[in-house]
Amino acid sequence: MAFPHLQQPSFLLASLKADSVNKPFAQRCQDLVKVIEDFPAKELQTIFPWLVESIFGSLDGVLVGWNLRCLQGRVSPVEYSIAMEFLDPGGPMMKLVYKLQAEDYKFDFPVSYLPGPVKASIQERVLPDSPLYHNKVQFPPPGGLGLNLALSPFEYYLFFFALSLITQKPLPGALHIRTSDCAYFILVDRYLSWFLPTEGNVLPLLSSSPGAPSPSPAPRTPAMPFASYGLHHTSLLKRHISHQTSVNADPASHEIWRSETLLQVFVEMWLHHYSLEMYQKMQSPHAKEPFMPTEEHVLVVRLLLKHLHAFSHSLKAEQLSPSAHSHAASPLEEFKRAAVPRFVQQKLYLFLQHCFGHWPLDASFRAVLEMWLSYLQPWRYAPEKQAQSSDYQARCVSERWAPFVQENLLMYTKLFVGFLSRALRTDLVSPKNALMVFRVAKVFAQPNLAEMIQKGEQLFLEPELVIPHRQHRLLAAPPFTSSFLSSWPPAVTDNSFKVKSHVYGLEGQDCKYTPMFGPEVRTLVLRLAQLITQAKQTAKCLSDQCGESAAARPFLSWLGFCPTDTNGSYAANDLDELGQDSVRKTDEYLEKALEYLCQMFRLSEAQLAQLTLALGTTQDENGKKQLPDCIVGEDGLILTPLGRYQIINGLRKFDIEYQGDAELQPIRSYEIASLVRLLFRLSSAINCRFAGQMAALCSRADFLGSFCRYHLTEPGLADRHLLSPVQRGRTASRAQGPRLSLRFLGSYRTLLSLLLAFFVASLFCIGPLPCTLLLVLGYLLYAVAMTLLTERGKLHHL
Repeated sequence: MAFPHLQQPSFLLASLKADSVNKPFAQRCQDLVKVIEDFPAKELQTIFPWLVESIFGSLDGVLVGWNLRCLQGRVSPVEYSIAMEFLDPGGPMMKLVYKLQAEDYKFDFPVSYLPGPVKASIQERVLPDSPLYHNKVQFPPPGGLGLNLALSPFEYYLFFFALSLITQKPLPGALHIRTSDCAYFILVDRYLSWFLPTEGNVLPLLSSSPGAPSPSPAPRTPAMPFASYGLHHTSLLKRHISHQTSVNADPASHEIWRSETLLQVFVEMWLHHYSLEMYQKMQSPHAKEPFMPTEEHVLVVRLLLKHLHAFSHSLKAEQLSPSAHSHAASPLEEFKRAAVPRFVQQKLYLFLQHCFGHWPLDASFRAVLEMWLSYLQPWRYAPEKQAQSSDYQARCVSERWAPFVQENLLMYTKLFVGFLSRALRTDLVSPKNALMVFRVAKVFAQPNLAEMIQKGEQLFLEPELVIPHRQHRLLAAPPFTSSFLSSWPPAVTDNSFKVKSHVYGLEGQDCKYTPMFGPEVRTLVLRLAQLITQAKQTAKCLSDQCGESAAARPFLSWLGFCPTDTNGSYAANDLDELGQDSVRKTDEYLEKALEYLCQMFRLSEAQLAQLTLALGTTQDENGKKQLPDCIVGEDGLILTPLGRYQIINGLRKFDIEYQGDAELQPIRSYEIASLVRLLFRLSSAINCRFAGQMAALCSRADFLGSFCRYHLTEPGLADRHLLSPVQRGRTASRAQGPRLSLRFLGSYRTLLSLLLAFFVASLFCIGPLPCTLLLVLGYLLYAVAMTLLTERGKLHHL
C-alpha cells in the first residue's frame, strides 16, 4: 500500500478504514507496519485512537476488533502469528506508541468506562487514590458531555488492552476455548515478562533504526509519585492545583515508568471493581449485585499474580535485608519491593472477598480458588530455589516468608474462613468439589505455614501500647514528598505494628477479627470433618446403588418398556461419572483433606470417632439407605439443619412413595393412557356389582378365602413407611374393602410379555386358545403357591 508522503491525515485515516473492509487481515497488517515506519507522529496521532479500537474493540462491546480472546494458533495459525508479531512488546504497534509518546500527545478516554469505584469517585469530584489518574481528569467544556481522562499514548493503549478483557463479551463459539491458548492470554504474559522483568535491573529496550527517536521516552509530565497512596480524598480542583507544580519525580524513576504504568493499569482495570465501602454495603442481603468477573478474567488475574511474585521476589539475598533500602538500589529494585503491598494487596483482597461470597456454588469456583492459592504461595514462583535434601524440607515453608505471611494475614485467615463457609454448603461427593477441599487443606498444611499464621495472629492480638487513632492508615500511606523513591518509609521493626496496620488497612478500624485457630473456626472445621466423613460413605453408597440398578435392569428396558421408579428420583450430585473411578477419586481427595485438617488443627482420632457417631453415619442393616438427619416431633419427622443440608446436596433423601389409592395414581409413561382408563371403568363396574360377594369370599377362613384375599386386597398400609399423624388419619379414613384391579393389563410390559408368549407358542404349533389356557393354568399354579407361602408367613409371625 503506497501512501504519498504529503497526504492529508484525514485521507490517511479514511484510506485505512476502507482497507479494513476490503483487504485481508495479513495485507492490512503489512500496510500498517509501513505506515508506522514512513509517516511522522503528527499524522499518526490522528489514526491512533481508531487503530487501537479496531484492534481491541470498542469500549461498549459493539465492535469486537481482532477478537484476541478467541484467536488461537492451532485454529488460525496465520492470523495468530501476524497479530502476535504486530502487538508484541517489541513489535510495530509498540513502536507507534513510543513514537507518539516522544511528542507528548494526549488522547481522551471517557471516565464512564472506568471501573465502578473509580468512576463514582471522579464523578463526585474526588480524586482516586491511585496516582494513575492524577493530573489527567478533564472537565467537559460548556455543552460537552461527560468527564474524560487525558492519557498518554502508552496509557491509552494499555487502558484499551486491559479493558477488552471485560468489555468484550465472548462469542457463542468461544465457550470451549482454552484461555491459556488464546492470543490475549499469551500477550498478557509477554507484556508482564517484558515490562516486569525478573532478571536484571533495567527494562529491555525497543530496537530502533538509526536516526529514529528514543525508543522508550519517558513521559514529559511525570506521574504522581507512589507516596500519594492512602492520602485523604480532596477535591479534584484542589488536587490539580496543589500537585501540578509539585511533582518533580526523581529522574532515575524514569527507567521504570513503563513498568509502573503497566502494573497500575492492570490492577485498576482488573481488580479495582470493589471498594471497602462497597464491600461493606454488599454484606446486606438487599444489596444490588455489582460487577461479577468471569472465569477467564480470574485466570488472567492469576497469571498477573504469579508473575508479580516472580518479579517482586527476584531480588537477591543481599537486597532483601532492611539495610538494602539505600540510594545505591536501582529504581527497578525499589519498585519490586513496592509492587505488591502498594498496588495489589488491598484491591485483590476485596476482589477475592467478593468472589468468595458471590461466586456460584459449582466447580467453576476452582479458578478463583487457584488464584487465591497462587497468591498465598509466593515461594512457588521465586526465581531462586534452594536445593532441598528431603521431601519434607521441599514442602516446608522457609522462615524467609514469615514477613509475607504476617503482612498478608487476612489473605490467609479470613479467606480461609470464607472457604469453609462455601465448603459446608457444597456437595462434597462430587470429585471436583472434593478436589477443591483437598487443594486448600494441602496448601495450608505445608510444614511451618500454620505456625507462621499463628504467630501473625498472636502479633495482631497483642495489646496496643501507643498507636494513635488512624496511625495504621498512615503506615500504608507515607507522607507526601516529591518522589516515590525518597518517600519509601524506613523498615518497620515492630512486627505487631505491621500486622495491625495490615488488618486495619484492609478491614477498617472497627473490624472484628476472628482468629483462624480460635474456637469459632475450629467448630467450622469440625463440621467440615463431619461432612467429609459422610461424603465418603455417601459416594460409596451411590456407586453401589448405581451398580445394582444397572445389573438388575431387565432386558425389556432396552426396548424402552422397563417401568421407571414410580415414586420419582433425582440426580444426587454432579459427579462426572458415577462409578468406581469417581468414587476412588473422591475418597482419595477427602481422605487426604481430612488428614491435612487434622494436622493443622490437631484433631485426634477420638474426636473424629465422636463426630462420626454424632453425625449418625452408622448405616442401617442393608448398609445403604439412610434417612436425612431429623427428629420426631408431635406432627411427625422434623428436619435438622444437617438434614436440610443433606437433602439440598443430595447426600440423603426420603423414600417418597405414593400413599393414596393405587387405582387413582397418575398414569405412567410405560402405560397406555386410554387402556388404563377403560380398565379402570371396567374394574369399577365389577367391584360395584359384586362388592358383597367379594367381601364374603375374603372373610372365609379356608383356602378359598386366602386365595381371594391374595388377589382382592391391597398390602396393609401399616407395612408402608412412617407417615405423619395427619397422614395416618387420612389413610385410615379411606381404607376400602376387597376389590379387583385390572390396571396391570394396561402396561406395555404386560402386553409385550403376552405377545412374546403367543409368538413362542406359535413356534411350537400351539394356537391362541390353547396358549391362553396354558397361561391361565400356569398363573393359577403360581397363585396357589404364593397363597400358601403368604399364609405360612402370617402364621410364622403370629
